[in-house]
Order: sequence, then structure tokens, then C-alpha cells
Amino acid sequence: MNFYSTGEVAKKLDISVRTLRYYDQIGLLIPSQKDEYGKRLYSDSDLLILQKITILKMLNLSLHDIEKILSKITIKQLLQAHRESLELQLNELSESIKNTNTIISIVHLEGEINWEQLIPLIQEAKNREKANPNWSKYFEEQEEDTLKATLPKMEEGGPEIKKWINVTRRLDLCMQKGVLPESEEAQIIAEDVLILSDELFRGDKELANKFYEIRKSEEKSKDINLYPVKGELLEFLEKAIEIYEKNKVLV
Repeated sequence: MNFYSTGEVAKKLDISVRTLRYYDQIGLLIPSQKDEYGKRLYSDSDLLILQKITILKMLNLSLHDIEKILSKITIKQLLQAHRESLELQLNELSESIKNTNTIISIVHLEGEINWEQLIPLIQEAKNREKANPNWSKYFEEQEEDTLKATLPKMEEGGPEIKKWINVTRRLDLCMQKGVLPESEEAQIIAEDVLILSDELFRGDKELANKFYEIRKSEEKSKDINLYPVKGELLEFLEKAIEIYEKNKVLV
């Protein structure tokens, strides 16, 4: 039978010597042998028990609870419980990633923000994730399905949402510079929006118009859990598109 010193066990299982001593003191894991000098010696069986304790600790169980179930739980039960714990952690991490992606998208949309604005943004992102969007209030079932499938999501990040964020930023910059909707710059943006809209709404202009009418309202946008867009920005875009389509007919 193999025996290992406290230091060897600590190195082998990445556990501190102090922890091993504490487990011995409270009777959770008493080493199989101690030499004449009181040196602890652990067997292979002790190491298996120690591994079981480590996994149970990862399930956030107290040492007191671990002691009670240590001799009763089977390997299969232990692994199933460990898997459930990992799945829970994975779900929590997934939600955290979604919230962070949303905040990154908002920061990119709004431009530079200060630290005082960050906490409300984080809370707002969390609230938006928990909210139940009321799509049926404004859209038919088929329209709802189409929008849910095609609308880029801030929490997912990626190139699709960045396209729309960049369009919004470009429109905002136009307004800040006093550029008019009929300007060449605004007309190029209008054309880009129409191209993106055709992709987004799969060529359904009626759905596109319906969606943009709802987007003009901050209250209705929140109803379907969408980040509100400035009303004046949408008005500028609407005028730019109107001029673009009128000029296109004349050509």
C-alpha cells in the first residue's frame, strides 16, 4: 500500500497543508497512519475520500453536511450533483455574458460614458433581461416570429447589432454637425438603412413600417424590450429616407 506525506498530498491534489491539518482536527479526514513523530501519512483510499470532499465543496456544501453524506453518496450521485452544479454555473455565466454584451452595445451606441452612468446601465440591462416583452400587443403571431428570428440582439453582440449601432451613431453625428437630411452624407445613410431593413424584415415593407412606427415611441419600445432610440434621430432618418425615395423615383 502506498502512503503519502501531507506535503505530497497537498501537491498532488492542489490542497493546502493547512486544509489537510484542519480536516484531521475536525475528524472529516483522518489519515490512515501517523508515524512516531506524529507525521500524517495518507493512503490511496484517503486520497479518494479527499477528492470526494473536494467535489462536494464545489457544490457549496458545508463541511458539516459533507461529513454527514460522505459515506452515503455514490460516485454516480456525486457526479450527477457535480454536473448540475456546473450547469447552474454555466447558466449564470451565460446570463452575465449577455448582460455584459448589452452594456458594451449601449456604450458603443451612446459613445463615451462616465463611471457614474455605468451602474444604472448595468441595472437597466439586468432589468431588461428579466422583463417579459409584450410583442402580441403590437404584432400578429407570424410577424412576432419573424422579428424574434431576425432582430439583432444587444445581448448577443456580433456584427449584425454593430451594423445598426454604427448607423445610429452616424445619424447622431450628422445631427450634431448640423447636416441636413437631404445632404449626401445623410442620403448614403438612408440607403444603408433601407438595405439593412430589407435584410432584417425579409422584404416585408408593411412589417418594416409597422415596426418603425412602434420604434418612434419610447414607451412602446420598452414594451417589447428594445433599447429606446432618440425620437429626433428617427425623425431625421425618416426625412432622409423620404427624400431618398423621392429622388429615386425621379431618376
